[in-house]
Amino acid sequence: MKGLFSSLFSAVLLAMGPVCAQNQEAFMVVEANSGKVLIAANSNVARPVASLTKIATASIATDWAEATGTDPNKTMITVPAVATMLGGPNPMALQPGDQLTLRDALYSAMLGSDNIAALAIADFVGKQLLQARGKSGDPVAAFIVEMNQLAKGLGMTNTKFVNPHGLEFPRKVGTSTAADMARLSIYAMRRPAITFVARQKERQVTVQGPSGSRSYNVKNTNELLGEPGVIGLKTGTTEAAGPCVAIAADRDPAIITGADGQKKAVPRRIMIVLLNSPDRFNRARSLMGQGWSVYDRWSAAGAPINNRKNEILDVPNLRD
Repeated sequence: MKGLFSSLFSAVLLAMGPVCAQNQEAFMVVEANSGKVLIAANSNVARPVASLTKIATASIATDWAEATGTDPNKTMITVPAVATMLGGPNPMALQPGDQLTLRDALYSAMLGSDNIAALAIADFVGKQLLQARGKSGDPVAAFIVEMNQLAKGLGMTNTKFVNPHGLEFPRKVGTSTAADMARLSIYAMRRPAITFVARQKERQVTVQGPSGSRSYNVKNTNELLGEPGVIGLKTGTTEAAGPCVAIAADRDPAIITGADGQKKAVPRRIMIVLLNSPDRFNRARSLMGQGWSVYDRWSAAGAPINNRKNEILDVPNLRD
């Protein structure tokens, strides 16, 4: 009888495992250039990731602008009517019909976590994609397809985006993992345009409305920005996701001597994705220190790799 009870109890624990893990902190710390996974916990558990979703939105918009030769500083986008259905941060008090440059929309979405700005980006770029393909339909839906295609291309096998901003709605919740968001963050920060946006502490943006233009000073919600090496990337918080943050930090390149005797500079960047952590900034700061320590030991040992699948986070460029 005792054995039967023990077996049943173990079965219950196994059944509860994924649910319990979803309620716990999850993180991955990886050196972005080598892909070396330094430390991780619950990193493959699917869960909401709140406004970290906007990293994908910014990536699609930036890739589209570069591919089409579009200047984000000169391209005006319009806030769509569906914006009235959203909640959350709206630092520029955007209303349907307001116009702003694509660049300012990226600043507001990435720095101020503006959901309406993210929706306006998706609506505009989605329309351009549909038009270029000779198709009609919902431009935001077309944009979300691109977000999920990007995720697929990057190997984000546990990710499903359902909107461009990260808010959750009944029966429509996007999910990802710390590992998948680390892949996306590495990909995004390879783009100078996104790096430039993400590292701004604040930015003055302008909105054209019915009564004329108005300006706002959008401040970055990333409290670690400005600390040694930190160059981005994005914060996010919802009730379902909890406090989340993705942090990118650089060190000076390491100078190594190759087999041919030539010296070369090796870039070093650490990427931290932290999900559902109440003290996210202090925790990320701690993980950064731990991550660099692990990296230093690994590098000093000759950067050995015993099991590439488990030790290296491969992130394809997709644009080669």
